[in-house]
Amino acid sequence: MSAAIALRMTLADILKLRKKRGTIIWAALLVFVPLILYFVIRAAQHSSSPVEHGPAGGLPAYQDGMHILGMLFGPLAAILIGVEAGTGDLAAGVFRDLVVTGRSRLALFATRVPAALAVTWMVVAGAFGLLLLGVFAFASSLPTPSGALIAEGVGFVALETGVLTAFAVGFGSLVGSKPGAITAVIAWEIVASPLIANIESLGGARSALLSESLGHFSPVATNRAAEVSMGTGTAIVVIAAWLIVALALGAWRTRRMDA
Repeated sequence: MSAAIALRMTLADILKLRKKRGTIIWAALLVFVPLILYFVIRAAQHSSSPVEHGPAGGLPAYQDGMHILGMLFGPLAAILIGVEAGTGDLAAGVFRDLVVTGRSRLALFATRVPAALAVTWMVVAGAFGLLLLGVFAFASSLPTPSGALIAEGVGFVALETGVLTAFAVGFGSLVGSKPGAITAVIAWEIVASPLIANIESLGGARSALLSESLGHFSPVATNRAAEVSMGTGTAIVVIAAWLIVALALGAWRTRRMDA
């Protein structure tokens, strides 16, 4: 497959995702609404009691916002979009039509990943811009994040949401069911993994959790009761392993799926 054909197929997948208005709207709501509520509530508290409650922006708001966007609701939006990309053709009943055109099944799977990443990062970029707007607009006398810290935040949010998007594409393609894949990935990554990470008796085995490996790169405190200490090399290997397994299984299932 030539680069031109791959680009056209990727653009077609992006267009298909953009037409899934329900998924895009929910993903946008997940990343925008919590941040808006955070700044509205903090501003109202500061307005009513300036002595007890500090300004709504500044460095503290950036740290809280990074937790909200990078570790809670950004991942949820990434999972929604990734699963939609992985299961969309099958759910819409067009997978057979795509296969009979002679297109490679692996190519059909491979182009889903960059398409899902593009859509996820467009949504998350808007939310990150909103976070920075609130941080600086409501900073008042508080210190604001440096350019380096902002760059680290951009990198972390892109990494966190990008990895989870790609993982969700692979897992969604493997399972084939949108509700089942969304439920399973959210239950594991958002609910079960943090609980397992807090079981200190598991020791270093907790380093194998994807959520912990991603959290290692957070530029701000993760606000978790217990954090697993690991090296950067270990975190990279764990992330790569999760991605390779999920994408390999998704590609295998796409090749073997009945058209």
